[in-house]
Amino acid sequence: MKTILVTGANGQLGNSIRLFAGKYSGYNFLFTDVDTLDITDPAAVRAMIKDNGVNYILNCAAYTAVDKAEDDEALCRRINTFAVGVLGKAAHEAGAKMIHISTDYVFSGTNCRPYVETDATRPVSAYGRTKLAGEEILQEVCPDAVIIRTAWLYSEFGNNFVKTVLRLGKERDELGFVFDQIGTPTYAGDLAAAILTVVDSGERDAFVPGIYHFSNEGVCSWYDFTVKILEVAGIECRVRPIETKDYPTKAVRPPYSVLNKRKIKETYGIVIPHWEESLRVCMEKL
Repeated sequence: MKTILVTGANGQLGNSIRLFAGKYSGYNFLFTDVDTLDITDPAAVRAMIKDNGVNYILNCAAYTAVDKAEDDEALCRRINTFAVGVLGKAAHEAGAKMIHISTDYVFSGTNCRPYVETDATRPVSAYGRTKLAGEEILQEVCPDAVIIRTAWLYSEFGNNFVKTVLRLGKERDELGFVFDQIGTPTYAGDLAAAILTVVDSGERDAFVPGIYHFSNEGVCSWYDFTVKILEVAGIECRVRPIETKDYPTKAVRPPYSVLNKRKIKETYGIVIPHWEESLRVCMEKL
């Protein structure tokens, strides 16, 4: 039986993978988080892999506080860059396959068409810089890894945009959200399923290293997303479209971060639901 090590197991994606574990009875899942494995400690990571005979590493751990990262880039870099290198080097030495989750924030957001994997990267935030550096170090120490960039992640777990909108919609008569930041929401359950499809391909000698993009299908703004969340929930609350300049944040966000998913769909035969369909699936679980 092959063993899969999942880091960041208490986060949205880690918990979503945990839900799928029962459907993959041919694998032994080892779920770890900061309290059970320090991914910045090379000796601890090597021991975890060796002692448990790990065959796959799914790195779901990340520093994702985008605005806080502007004031604490060193800690952000330790988790999003250094730890990725630690995991990648250990995986390569042990002959394990690694799947690492990255972000749309590696792009500047100045495109007018969906980003493909080979488009030039130009992060505009500390978070984006550390995630891009993580990709680069992983490709250096573990060239046969799979890197999946995703965007606007939400789920039934933890704190996320969907839960925030639901809470605010019940508390206030009117909300304002930006309409000039365009992207695609990603339901963590769909991303988890895609990751495990990639893992399964490894057992059929069809594991293809490289960078891939994954989000749900479709395009929307944060304003559109908010309106749909409240509509599905049946909450009556006015939503006012605002411009990014009227809602300043410490970190700059990419104004356009739609990802082209053709490569992952064609390589791994993954069918991706539309974001509205997946939003309904998620909200039925809340």
